[in-house]
Amino acid sequence: MSWVYLAGFLLLFVGLLVSIALHEIGHLVPAKLFNVRVTQYMVGFGGTLWSRRRGETEYGVKYVPLGGYVRMIGMLPPRPYDAPGKLRSVSTGPWQGLIDNARAVASEDIRPGDEDRVFYRKPWWQKVIIMAGGPFMNFVLAFLLFAVVMMGFGVMVQKPVLSEVSKCVIPAAEAAKRECRADDPPSPAAKAGLLPRDRLLSIEGTPVSTWEGAQKLIRSHGAGPAVLVVDRGGKELTLNVDLIAQDRPDLNNPEKIVKNVGFLGVSPTAVLERQGPGYVIGQMWEMTSRTAVAMVDIPSKMVGIWNAAFSGEKRDPNGPIGVVGAGRIGGEIAASSAPLESKIIIFIQLLAGLNLAVGMFNLIPLLPLDGGHIAGGLWEGVKRAWAKIARRPTPGYVDVAKALPITYVMAILLLFMGGLLIFADIVNPVRISG
Repeated sequence: MSWVYLAGFLLLFVGLLVSIALHEIGHLVPAKLFNVRVTQYMVGFGGTLWSRRRGETEYGVKYVPLGGYVRMIGMLPPRPYDAPGKLRSVSTGPWQGLIDNARAVASEDIRPGDEDRVFYRKPWWQKVIIMAGGPFMNFVLAFLLFAVVMMGFGVMVQKPVLSEVSKCVIPAAEAAKRECRADDPPSPAAKAGLLPRDRLLSIEGTPVSTWEGAQKLIRSHGAGPAVLVVDRGGKELTLNVDLIAQDRPDLNNPEKIVKNVGFLGVSPTAVLERQGPGYVIGQMWEMTSRTAVAMVDIPSKMVGIWNAAFSGEKRDPNGPIGVVGAGRIGGEIAASSAPLESKIIIFIQLLAGLNLAVGMFNLIPLLPLDGGHIAGGLWEGVKRAWAKIARRPTPGYVDVAKALPITYVMAILLLFMGGLLIFADIVNPVRISG
């Protein structure tokens, strides 16, 4: 293992830890703003590596850097029939006993005078803001990191300037496997005299400003004669081409083949071009939508992780990865032969994508994830709004403790998933090449 690989591993690992720390700050700041007493702010789990107390809050780092937490007093409400100042009775039922114990833990830090500083007594909208603050911070980080790449470095954009003109026509199924042979017919572009560095200006009288627009015009034209206007060295030339029909990959789904579309036989020039804020917002929306859809496939993806871990099946490069896997990819990026600028771009994009995934995952409406508390707060808001409309007594606080049996099952599943990902990332990691 080279020092460059190790440096890349550690750099991405530290980037993830910073993201975790900022996620927890997303909870900490609104909690303090709404006067909830926060006893701990910790990055990591397990034993405490380092900590300092500032005011009423202990800030620290734990030995196991696989997460973090903010501890707020009164996360769970007491039972409705528990009288203030009285000792709670303990149920003998297994699930109810666990729930009662969790309530006791949630209330053990409450001191005299803290009655209005407990989490459960805050208005529903404050609860939602506090719990949504963590995922929101991940989304902000993802946006800023993507903005650094797209607005600072730029993105690869295909221009309607020809980088290559095909000499012949090769069937799409064989195009990646061989070069031109003597018996292959010349391409329409070669026959018409198109040259590299020609800029497409119009096709059949329709102006062309983007490569995507040129592709659509060529494909929709189909087979037959067409008039192209190009800029060659500052001079406009009109060329007559005879397009042919060919089966080509779909522009939106390369794995799908579209039959008999117009074919010219040219390739565009790709350039790195800086984008504006609107482009970043559009890309964030698209990536967030794709990530949300991917969350639904997590169970099936984890089956693939199991098979990869224990049967050697190739890892899905678009599947889940753990902290170790992300670090290994960071090491591969650093140790690759790519230019330094490309390494930086890939590194930032990876960290941005991980923040986006973490933010979306935490919004799943199940405890112990943030989304479980958000769902509880929203449900409380709905109940109280309906009671006001129906002129009924104000209902009590939503008791998320009742969902603790599901929470324990979820916690076990999350621990299992995390352990499986770490194991798979060690024995069969995702690789960015080869």
